[in-house]
Amino acid sequence: MGKKPTYNRPAFKDSLELFRAKAKNELPIVWEPELTLESNLEKFIIEKDFKNYEDLHKWSVKNKKAFWKDVVENILHIPFQKTPDKILSNEENAEKVTWLEGAELNIAAACFQANPKKIALIGASETQRPVRTVTYGELNEFSDQIAAGLLKQGFKKGDRVALFMPLNLDSVASYLGIIKAGLVVVSVADSFSSTELQKRLAIAECQAVITSPGYSYNNKWINLYSKVKETGVQRIFVFGFPPEMRPQDKHMSDILVKASFEAVPCAPSDPMNILFSSGTTKAPKAIPWDHTTPIKAAMDGYFHQDIHQEDIVSWTTGMGWMMTPWLIFASLINQATMAIYTGAMATKTYASFVEEHNITILGTIPSLVKSWRKTGYLEKKELNIRLFSSTGEPSDPEDYLYLMWLMDFKAPVIEYCGGTEIGGGYITGSVLHPCSPSAFTTPALGLDFLLLDENKQVSDNGEVFIMPPSIGLSQELLNRNHHEEYYEGMPKGPQAELLRKHGDAFDRITENGHTFYRSQGRTDDSMNLGGIKVSAVEIETIVNVHPLVLESAAVAHSESGPAALVLYLVAKKKEEGMKEALQKLINEGLNPLFKISQIHFVDELPRTASGKMMRRKLK
Repeated sequence: MGKKPTYNRPAFKDSLELFRAKAKNELPIVWEPELTLESNLEKFIIEKDFKNYEDLHKWSVKNKKAFWKDVVENILHIPFQKTPDKILSNEENAEKVTWLEGAELNIAAACFQANPKKIALIGASETQRPVRTVTYGELNEFSDQIAAGLLKQGFKKGDRVALFMPLNLDSVASYLGIIKAGLVVVSVADSFSSTELQKRLAIAECQAVITSPGYSYNNKWINLYSKVKETGVQRIFVFGFPPEMRPQDKHMSDILVKASFEAVPCAPSDPMNILFSSGTTKAPKAIPWDHTTPIKAAMDGYFHQDIHQEDIVSWTTGMGWMMTPWLIFASLINQATMAIYTGAMATKTYASFVEEHNITILGTIPSLVKSWRKTGYLEKKELNIRLFSSTGEPSDPEDYLYLMWLMDFKAPVIEYCGGTEIGGGYITGSVLHPCSPSAFTTPALGLDFLLLDENKQVSDNGEVFIMPPSIGLSQELLNRNHHEEYYEGMPKGPQAELLRKHGDAFDRITENGHTFYRSQGRTDDSMNLGGIKVSAVEIETIVNVHPLVLESAAVAHSESGPAALVLYLVAKKKEEGMKEALQKLINEGLNPLFKISQIHFVDELPRTASGKMMRRKLK
């Protein structure tokens, strides 16, 4: 993790040709784990005297009390103001168990166990010079001043304060300060309009908003304060000096209180953050995280992303998406350094940021990897990445082959899929499993799931049903009936286990003694073409092989009668005969009965604030 490695990688086109040849017959493995006794997983397996990872996973599911006790006490060293009487209770009701019964804690305090002089955060932006770095001691003090300041402004425990900001030092300190004060953060993506912001403020019953005048994104100024002002919210606190500031609003610098501060004690089940689903078809789900949810994020970071204290961890995310609180807790509770960037990340400037600050763990989303492959900016940098991670939506195997090629196939991609209502991932990869691009290898530690087919029978191909309980799994929603959303009408498992709906579809593939999982997207993204069910992801994977296609979206359109396959393409250029060429790819690579009805060329595909494709909007 010190000196940057040197690479002698072949041309990507050569690696791609070899990959395509192998992919015709198998899932190509392009990274193999090296047993060095340095990974967190290896050390834990040896300490617990397990034979292998699979034994560890089985134990973590069957012995949840023991597993989470180890995580809380011996791995993450979560500090308590009052220690729990029990790790897990009320197990007979798996839908609504009790974690850390009798405890008092403030999870923000767990973020400051590192040496106060150690760098906690590196912050950069498109326009910011110099880069800002803060130590754990400085971040702790700054968040204390915000916490004390908010309480002096009259807020009381449980009040809700929204953050409508880019990801930067001020927003991270505010996030932790709000929680330290016993208040509740309301996370809203800064890309939303004032109307969408107002909708979320109302759902969460916010008392105030913390914001900034705005910021630069791809050299375009994004106004934030003006959008907050349009909502009519009564109290706004601002970092900076926006024009035409309302008389009743206050600068954050004016409310800070410099005094010793102890984080307000909370019950483990007290909410500390309200996040929202994307809400592309109806009102977004408001999902509360309590003071135990970050334990799940930090555990996943420790074991599955293999975060060490000497790591510099970054994720291409924003304040309104769950991966930002995930990043804060996974980095800081594990005493690593967090690197954050404000602005567009498909740029030379961002590529320089990754190089200059020696980022060792880089988390991202598939659409950005596609952009990096197109521009080649990262190819020209001397990178120090030892591990990639990816979440948000299904990835393209060839794009992720490119991502690994950047590091001469010496850094794996940990595919990581979960949700806001999980607090992290339910399916993932690990540094102890071989890596095939865009493939997962295991359920996350501490929980398990089943794949059920259309007849609700256990299968290697089907819909995901999670088996509760686990720290991190939501147990309530603010604006929906939680039971109806996740449990009503669900089948039982083979041993009468309670199953929880999630909505993803996966294929399980076993080759050469290894098990892999490939995402097939959301179950509501599947389509019926000529009486045959197929996922949009399967079609898009085939279509994206065409050399002129940068990105695609497949949807089924039907006003009456059989569904018709419609493709939306982001392409390098339009070319005569593309429809015929794509039709041939689908027929040869998927099914000769699938016929393309229409092709539409677009400049970009519609996405949510978290980067997920909005197929329903295309429909």
